[in-house]
Amino acid sequence: MGDMDFKLAGTKKGITALQADIKIPGLPLKVVMEAVQQATDAKSKIIDIMNVTLSKTRKQRKQNWPVSEKLEVPPQKRAKFLGFGGSNMKQLLIETGVQVVTHVEDSTFSVFAPNQAAMNEAKELIDQFLTTEREPELEFGAIYTAKIVEVRDIGVMVTLYSNMNPALLHNSQLDQRKVNHPNALGLEVGDEIQVKYFGRDPVSGLMRLSRKVLQGPVSAVLRNLGDEGSSS
Repeated sequence: MGDMDFKLAGTKKGITALQADIKIPGLPLKVVMEAVQQATDAKSKIIDIMNVTLSKTRKQRKQNWPVSEKLEVPPQKRAKFLGFGGSNMKQLLIETGVQVVTHVEDSTFSVFAPNQAAMNEAKELIDQFLTTEREPELEFGAIYTAKIVEVRDIGVMVTLYSNMNPALLHNSQLDQRKVNHPNALGLEVGDEIQVKYFGRDPVSGLMRLSRKVLQGPVSAVLRNLGDEGSSS
């Protein structure tokens, strides 16, 4: 008569969940027991039908099923994978519908796709992100000409050669004096400055650059990568 909305779920061996909406002050225990018994019998019959219909799991996945995979990206290629300001991730989502859901570990990402076809398309696009022209080998301790491509509150983004993903030159490495903002030094987009290269961070793979160390006497080799990315 609409006094009770009763739901029961479970396995062949027992009950895993039970829910009831009671619209009257109370129910006799007999009514509750009858409802549980009827639901248990019905549950058992439904499970039998399910077992006959699908006696074992499918060996092949349907093409329209969602797909999740883990992707290994070396630390030194993480910037290429993500793109400047996450541009590659946005392009991946717009063109394929695939999302990089989580950053599992230092070099592992979890990738989610609506189906296998989208995942395959996304992998091709990711290969394009990671496969770029060969980067020039930078000499540890050498001085390079860097071009400022963006000014941020925490520092400036610079490139040392063409097609390079911009690297951050932090405020703390801009000058021997304390710098709260690059504008204090008159630095603007398009300016060229000299920086010293200290290799890559072993965890993040990001370049370690400094302009501060060049403010005093310097004994280092000046390198000019040029537009073609070759040392001279």
